[in-house]
Amino acid sequence: MNSLLKHIQNKEAYAEQKKNYLLNLKKKLADSAGNIKPTYEIQRELYNIYISYESDSAIVYAKKNVNLAIEQNMDFWRIESQLDLAAFYLTGGMYLDADSLLRQIKPTRIDHYLRIKYFDTKQKFYRFYAFQHLEHEKYIALSDSYRDSLLSILDTASYHFKMVYSEKLIDQDKSEEAKKIIFGMIKNIKEDTHEKAMLAYSLANVYKKEDNLEKQRMYYIISAICDIKNAIKENASSRALASLLYKMGDIEGAYACIRSSMEDAKFCNARFRSYEASQIYPIIEASYQDNEREKRKILGTFLVVASILSALLVTAVIFVYRQKQRINRVRQELYSTNMKLREFNDKLHVANEELIRVNQEVSSMNKKLSEANQIKEVYIGHFLDLCATYIDKLERYQSTIKKLIMGDKINQLLRLVKSHEMIDHEVQELYNTFDTTFLHLFPDFIGDFNSLLRPEERIEVKDSEKLNTELRIFALIRLGISDTAKLASFLHYSLNTIYTYRAKVRNKAIMDKDEFDKMVMKIGQIRIT
Repeated sequence: MNSLLKHIQNKEAYAEQKKNYLLNLKKKLADSAGNIKPTYEIQRELYNIYISYESDSAIVYAKKNVNLAIEQNMDFWRIESQLDLAAFYLTGGMYLDADSLLRQIKPTRIDHYLRIKYFDTKQKFYRFYAFQHLEHEKYIALSDSYRDSLLSILDTASYHFKMVYSEKLIDQDKSEEAKKIIFGMIKNIKEDTHEKAMLAYSLANVYKKEDNLEKQRMYYIISAICDIKNAIKENASSRALASLLYKMGDIEGAYACIRSSMEDAKFCNARFRSYEASQIYPIIEASYQDNEREKRKILGTFLVVASILSALLVTAVIFVYRQKQRINRVRQELYSTNMKLREFNDKLHVANEELIRVNQEVSSMNKKLSEANQIKEVYIGHFLDLCATYIDKLERYQSTIKKLIMGDKINQLLRLVKSHEMIDHEVQELYNTFDTTFLHLFPDFIGDFNSLLRPEERIEVKDSEKLNTELRIFALIRLGISDTAKLASFLHYSLNTIYTYRAKVRNKAIMDKDEFDKMVMKIGQIRIT
């Protein structure tokens, strides 16, 4: 379906290719002026292209050929062109004009080729006319009669015979026979031609009778893509697909297809196709608009909740930043105190009384240092727990939205809500904030930590990282978070992953594993000498 939507978006590019081809044909037509046969053949080729692209231009060239045939007294050309003109009148819904032309032609007085074309046009005329008339069955029967006449004079090995005969089998509910014939033809078509589009459309109609929605959908899509790539504006597959998708609950896909169908029908001025599309377009459009309103409502709710959570997160960051400033002030005070302690140590030889006083101040300062480190760890731990809580809330909210959408069968938004992009982003932001905060408090952590490992096993951090996973685990341990379940919850890893990382790093240590954990807890301590 995504492929079809991309082709619908690129319709103009395919139409531009057809316009260029038509310009070249018109140039050839101008160059053939005065040469009757090439003029007739090029005008007929232009008609055959325009009949499914831009019907107003098709009628121009069909009428030119009728007039040219009359001027040259060429009965074969005249009848052929009249049949072309009648075929145009059918696509344009001009049934009386088509009937008037067909009544002028006597099938017993024309050759085999024209008789085939005549019977084909007649059976299509009654088939089209039946949809607009109260006596539907009567005209369907007349169409079937002319179809039988057509089959009786066609070469049974020809593509035309197989196509018409398969349509008859479909009408007779002989699906398996019809599919066998159509599959035999479609497998020999390698390119996405108009013939492939018609065969795929016929196959879809077979599966429609069998009520096989998936197969029906698949072949309508193939047919629609072929029509788009060949810039066929007079088509039925897009409208049929829109109706099917609406039935299957794909409102957005149905809306895209019915809009494309309406645009094509208006461009081509195909009244019959416009009539078909207009029967379902208002229904699909109304459902699409309801769907869009519901999506906007859900999105609005999501944005409000996300905004609230974002505001709470910003508040938390501001709170942690202020605590960090307080800790820095305490560190500065401690540094000043340590400087004084050095002065006191220089004066130890003066008197024992001075030594006792200095020792008391040192003891007091060490107590303050211990309390400051404890405050630092508590605030950091609180900040990490708070950030992890916000991430869990976002996950629960996303799960709730997913259930609501699944209940309403809004497939497109479901895929959006299933995305973990927002959660992954918040987790990465949490990591970055943690890394920055931690390294501000323990700027020498990486070097001190590597000094506990064997030289060949020391950890190198990439330029794009501040801490990697291994360092981040032991940074949390340094803050006192040693419980494996809490580590796994914060880092969004499994318990086994945390166990594996811890064991792997311990095996690299230059000391006993138990001693290694103790040394990690001592990293960053201020030593008084």
